[in-house]
Amino acid sequence: MAVPSPMGMNAMTSLSRWVAAIAVAALALAMSSETALAQMTVITSGGFATPLKAALPEFEKATGIPVTVILGKSQGAGPDTIDAQLRRGVAADVVILSREGLNDLIAAGRIAAHSDVDLAKTPLGLAVRAGVPKPDIGTVDAFKNTLLAAKSITYPSSTTGIYMATKLFPQLGIDKALAPKSTNVGVAAVGKGEVEMAIQPVSELLHVAGTDFVGVLPQQIQYISVFSAAQVDGSAKADQAKQLISFLASPKAAAAMRDSGMEPLGPH
Repeated sequence: MAVPSPMGMNAMTSLSRWVAAIAVAALALAMSSETALAQMTVITSGGFATPLKAALPEFEKATGIPVTVILGKSQGAGPDTIDAQLRRGVAADVVILSREGLNDLIAAGRIAAHSDVDLAKTPLGLAVRAGVPKPDIGTVDAFKNTLLAAKSITYPSSTTGIYMATKLFPQLGIDKALAPKSTNVGVAAVGKGEVEMAIQPVSELLHVAGTDFVGVLPQQIQYISVFSAAQVDGSAKADQAKQLISFLASPKAAAAMRDSGMEPLGPH
């Protein structure tokens, strides 16, 4: 029986290693392709961004589906609204936004039929910089006087901001007085000391660094935001989109919503 020469054995070993390396590379490529096929993109408004961020790790771990999140406004003007992003071709599989904004997308034919689900609701609240005295907003008059006395305020340019600018402030007779000192920079600017107070959905106000939550607006002038999810029409990830929406409407995501000041609306 012939004994392989050391040179022959080295060649066989090198060939084996080369074949093994090819196999590992092929497996990695296959896994990468599967991940790319499964990966989803969600465009969410700021009102649902915090609970979504908190809930996604459990969904990704359970399903193996990675999710990319893009921010967008529910309504309003400008290139960063969810509608504007979809119109210019930003690829997305699921959108999460105010029910009013979603209804606009449904009317425009951008949502897969019967895929929309209401996830949670949250009231309007007010926040100030951490450590400063909390103003009185317990009654409509107190809220009105607090805004008149403030040096600067911020509120959204989207659904709730449209309500405040076009209905609430004119109703209270303070729209002209507030206009020069109002911005849409958001609650983060309050934490930095750049703006005195923010009026936004509670889900956008809790857990913001450098701020203290004061409370919700009086019931007589309150605006309850409902946030809804839906599959984007034409998405190639219909099955994954349905999985995510079902997960967000399930008890598994309820704790993340409640921790953000929202009341879950799914089948809990």
